[in-house]
Amino acid sequence: MNSIVHTTLVVQLRAGDTDRCPVLAHLSYDADDPFAVTAVFGHDGRVLATWRLDREMLADGLAAPVGIGDVRLRPAATGMWHELRMEFLGDFRPDGGRHHAVVLAWAPAIASFLRETHRIVPPGQEHVPVDELLAEILSGAE
Repeated sequence: MNSIVHTTLVVQLRAGDTDRCPVLAHLSYDADDPFAVTAVFGHDGRVLATWRLDREMLADGLAAPVGIGDVRLRPAATGMWHELRMEFLGDFRPDGGRHHAVVLAWAPAIASFLRETHRIVPPGQEHVPVDELLAEILSGAE
């Protein structure tokens, strides 16, 4: 069984209050890191940003607002169009503000991706070899 899930979606990067710019979102999940989904956003062959998202938070964001830190997710609907609104807060700018991006993704595509990850590692069955990881870290400290 494959332990990696990958998909590429066209999402909308919100510029200003109403303008949207299409960008690619490459989502990947690896059973070796069962709690995380990596999202790489790109345009014209350039990586714009890479974020590691909590898989459970991503799933919860399809149904209700979640997140109080640098990543905030919530469902958004316009008529029959259901989206996941992802808000990312980045580094501080010299003026004291923060870099800020809003990305809108088609919610059914995100849900489909998550279902594939759940086939590999069902929710609640995630396991991280903490003892082995700690032993590896401590062995390098000498």
